[in-house]
Amino acid sequence: DFASLETTTLEEVVIALGSNVGNRMNNFKEALRLMKDYGISVIRHSCLYETEPVHVTDQPRFLNAAIRGVTKLEPHELLNVLKKIEKEMGREENGLRYGPRPLDLDILFYGKQKITSDKLIIPHERIWERPFVLAPLVDLLGTEDIDNDHIVSYWHSLSIHPGGIFQAWERLGGESLLGKDGIIQRVLPVGDNLWDFSKRTYVMGILNLTPDSFSDGGKFQSVDTAVSRVRSMISEGVDIIDIGAQSTRPMASRISTQEEIDRLIPVLKAVRGIAEMKGKLISVDTFNSEVALEAIRNGADILNDVSGGSLDKNMHKVVADSDVPYMIMHMRGDPCTMQNKENLEYNDICKDVVSELYERVREAELSGIPAWRIMIDPGIGFSKGIDHNLDIITELPKIREEMGKKSIGLSHAPILIGPSRKRFLGDICGRPEASERDPATVACVTAGILKGANIIRVHNVRDNVDAARLCDAMMKKRFKKDDD
Repeated sequence: DFASLETTTLEEVVIALGSNVGNRMNNFKEALRLMKDYGISVIRHSCLYETEPVHVTDQPRFLNAAIRGVTKLEPHELLNVLKKIEKEMGREENGLRYGPRPLDLDILFYGKQKITSDKLIIPHERIWERPFVLAPLVDLLGTEDIDNDHIVSYWHSLSIHPGGIFQAWERLGGESLLGKDGIIQRVLPVGDNLWDFSKRTYVMGILNLTPDSFSDGGKFQSVDTAVSRVRSMISEGVDIIDIGAQSTRPMASRISTQEEIDRLIPVLKAVRGIAEMKGKLISVDTFNSEVALEAIRNGADILNDVSGGSLDKNMHKVVADSDVPYMIMHMRGDPCTMQNKENLEYNDICKDVVSELYERVREAELSGIPAWRIMIDPGIGFSKGIDHNLDIITELPKIREEMGKKSIGLSHAPILIGPSRKRFLGDICGRPEASERDPATVACVTAGILKGANIIRVHNVRDNVDAARLCDAMMKKRFKKDDD
């Protein structure tokens, strides 16, 4: 009876997760479910890392992460619960030390307590020497936490370095370790694969199944024309197909759930079934949870929600119950109200966008969507004026920095930008026709990629694939110079 072994107050804890046997992502998902059942409420998730094994090197690569949670379980009972979860997940009690295991759970911190006993040492004694522990631990913190979070300040004080946890991570090599010699790699789970969105720029091609989209409305409403367009985009080098059946242009009228499903699902099934889609991803662009559920059931790899869950209270539950990554975009209001005067007022566009995006992300995370499944989109053209859009494109590093103040893990989330053919490009370049804005789009995404965008969402795949490849080559050369 764990209830009799609880403290009277909630204590904040940090728990590290590792797995290298079986379906590692499923192991983590089940571990999070069991933690909740046993009285550990997860409030933050790190990014996900694939790492080389240490000590016993002849074994599969590990998946590592960490969570912050709150619990009333006292320290030794928390340890017993975690051991029980490991056992339920198939871990052998007397298995090889440092050997393969379906699940490894370690308590890194427990409130403001230091504990040394035969069974438990807190803080965990090997935190400071292990990149696969420190990287996810750092993700759970924000750079401003040290000033306004007493628990986090205490955890920093436990570090063997005067600069706290951040200095300990830097001493090991910090971000320079990522991707280096395969030691540790930050990844995002999509389906059965792990994707590293930092290696190169990914191109998302737009497939609108709507009669009223601002650029290509009415062109791809039949299954045949839609599939033909997808094949064309694949031949031009697309990575992700983003299918939308509800227009999100300014003042777009909202269609019924059934109409959106009827437009979307036949095309989604057909696209999922073509041989050329092997190695490509399908994103579905919807803010309707019922449509999202049908899309996920029929093969969508990513859920792209322009509202971040604000237009449908059930969206977060649908995504949490699935395994798909969730793209959360910044927008105020809805497509009919987003360009209203009050929705275009900002004190500091980057700070305000990050603050509002962070609220959406936190709601999603507390609803059960791990941060390691979240991608973000600052929402170019949504509740933004011309200068706002330009500031976002040119100040993407500031957006990451501002997000890092709140959550270092979320500052590493893949960022998507979607300026393609949008009106602000036409206003700047004197191009009233959306179809004439492709050169401006190429210039805009080029600037965005060089400032750190990971995914570009575009209509014209061919020209923007070329732009992405050139930008990637330039950045690779620049980083190589920095390493030298």
